[in-house]
Amino acid sequence: MERRPTRDHDEENFPTASLLLARPVRAQVLAFYRFVRAADDIADHPRLGAAQKLAELEAMERALDDPATARREARRLHALGVGTEEARRMLSAFRQDVAKRRYADWAELEDYCTRSADPVGRMLLRLHGEDAVAAGGAADALCTALQILNHLQDLVPDRTALDRVYLPLSWLARAGGEAAFFLPARAAERRAVLDAALLRVEAKLDEAAALPRLLRSRRLALQSAVTIALARRLLARLRAADPVLRRVALTRPDFARAFAGAAFPPSDAAIVRAAVRRAGSSFARGMAALRGERRRALWALYAFCRAVDDIADSAMPEAEKRRFLAAWRRKLAAPDCALSRELAHARARFALPLAECEAMIAGMETDAADRVRLADEAALETYCRRVAGSVGAMAVRIFGVPEAEAFGLALGRTFQLVNILRDLDEDALRERVYLPLDLLAAHGIGGDAPAAEIVRHPRIAEACRPLAERARDGFARAEAEIARLDQRALLPARVMMWGYRRLLERLVARGFDGAREPRPRLTAAEKLRMAVMALGIAAPQGPRAA
Repeated sequence: MERRPTRDHDEENFPTASLLLARPVRAQVLAFYRFVRAADDIADHPRLGAAQKLAELEAMERALDDPATARREARRLHALGVGTEEARRMLSAFRQDVAKRRYADWAELEDYCTRSADPVGRMLLRLHGEDAVAAGGAADALCTALQILNHLQDLVPDRTALDRVYLPLSWLARAGGEAAFFLPARAAERRAVLDAALLRVEAKLDEAAALPRLLRSRRLALQSAVTIALARRLLARLRAADPVLRRVALTRPDFARAFAGAAFPPSDAAIVRAAVRRAGSSFARGMAALRGERRRALWALYAFCRAVDDIADSAMPEAEKRRFLAAWRRKLAAPDCALSRELAHARARFALPLAECEAMIAGMETDAADRVRLADEAALETYCRRVAGSVGAMAVRIFGVPEAEAFGLALGRTFQLVNILRDLDEDALRERVYLPLDLLAAHGIGGDAPAAEIVRHPRIAEACRPLAERARDGFARAEAEIARLDQRALLPARVMMWGYRRLLERLVARGFDGAREPRPRLTAAEKLRMAVMALGIAAPQGPRAA
């Protein structure tokens, strides 16, 4: 059956057969595009029944085996000798679309993308004679990212017209289920799930980042750079707007900027640096004290911690969090993305122990649970050692003071105690309580209650005070210890100590009972002072009571 296609190659989100490609290759890509567009239109046709759709798709697959076929799209493929095997894989995805309308988890969605999107990249690589294994993996990651971005962009039309929802059911459950997810009034719950999905897209784009550098073909490298830039731009737009309330799309200026910058794709270091700056953490102010390779390494360390923490804090199902954290363990052994490559560079350059990176992941596996309680002081110590001591142990090596490992471990623990006290209510929203159960019990507070009830208990302030005192003692010991170490090399630690001590004193002055508002934050003036201290212009001084 011959039908007019629903759209042409220049109406797609991302470049298909752009003028960046050589004319003969462009003709081959167009032939491939028009075949799979015809097949996709069959699978999506609103008036065809499932049986007729499957019959037509089977006929299209038979046409791939018959150079004399009457099907125009298939004849063109045969005439140009392009893409029949890749088209066959994509037909399997289109047949799946006819029968499968919901996905259980992210692995199912990614499996679909390996057939609905990844063959496009493989076909382009083959047409350009690109056979590097690394290029194939990067191309797969890019195609999967593009496919999921399209799914997120088209959540409403896919559900309305085709009764398909590609966001997995287990993810939709985090927003109260499918029906609740699509309610306009459930914007906050929907936003959390969308942001979690976009984290996975960003991870795929980071895997694809090296693709332009891996290709021998200058033309294909330029097109891949444009495509990655456009994908990152659509990712940013989907983070800033709600695709359920209105369509989110790329604009002509987005395309213009992507093509203008195609010749200069960002390096791994630049990608990591941009991620650190977007995070907007006060930790970055301590990093400003470093230069060159040391700053680059600390950026990588911070970005790694941020990446695994984002997984643990996201609105993904617990099983998915654990799967993605396990993937990070594999990345430590075999770097496959911009961040893991930068972290590997930092580890090699400054002898950062693999065990410390693994400790951080283990700490995030604790946070990944749907309900977090720490049994006793020993469990709290283990948790702090993993999520903060590991950072301290690696940071002092980057600073050039490996003999200060004990100082870094202790200071990391102290910082984490401040974090626990500062984030008491925020953590409770995620059903996390880091005050040990034995400490709570000593003050008559039961640990089996919901976290919101625990942190609102009339005696919660009494349970918080011992941690505040330990944090104060920790800062005092750190001040004494740092006097015996290389203070110039440890300037980033001193800057962070200054900021964290101010937060602690503000917490103590506010108290830990009642509404616990406002949440202590550094003022603009204090942040500026930290930036100045990082430049070595002003010396860190002890905080004054707030």
